[in-house]
Amino acid sequence: MVGVELLESIAQIFCGLSLFGFMFIATASRSEKLESFVQWMVVACSLFAAIMLFWLWGAGGTIWGSEGMIRPLAVLCILIALAARLNLKGKQLSQGMNPHQIMKENRQEEE
Repeated sequence: MVGVELLESIAQIFCGLSLFGFMFIATASRSEKLESFVQWMVVACSLFAAIMLFWLWGAGGTIWGSEGMIRPLAVLCILIALAARLNLKGKQLSQGMNPHQIMKENRQEEE
């Protein structure tokens, strides 16, 4: 059987990867392929983290010293995985707007 400490470490690594992908999504939105890849990475990492957290809970482990936090964190990982793919279906939603594009649009509206 896998050790409880190893399960905790794996769950934390995949939660961290999911968080990193979530923070990187705005930068990745400039390319449709990269944005889709990052979103699928967030989905996969979040679901794998949820599985590891439920496994950790079943093995009687703790995360950050708390046994009661495991199941809510696992459910949160599942919700993040669902939210990561809600809006897309291959389309950019955030469009990677930057200040230069905003100023250009404002100039065009004034003319």
